[in-house]
Amino acid sequence: MIKVSVFYPQGGGSTLFDMNYYLNKHLPMVQQKLGKACKSITVEQGLTGATPDALPSFLVITQMTFDTMQAFQAAFAPHAAAIAADTINYTKIVPILQVSEVRK
Repeated sequence: MIKVSVFYPQGGGSTLFDMNYYLNKHLPMVQQKLGKACKSITVEQGLTGATPDALPSFLVITQMTFDTMQAFQAAFAPHAAAIAADTINYTKIVPILQVSEVRK
């Protein structure tokens, strides 16, 4: 299984991220474009860092799963530009992307 993680680093506060747009417009569009190749999508919203008064390292972490790297690449490549272009509608934060193999 492949997990694609998208990290949105802390950049000074949650006002830099429109969670409503992200959850209700962006992610449904992503799911529609990726189709059945995308097995699941989870979204985590950071609350705190190592201590209750510390900012979280990431405002948002989104993870998507795919059966194989080939399935991810085939589903994502044709839509990469459209997905990336929509980012300006919910944040100015440059996301960090990581593709991993789930080992356990």
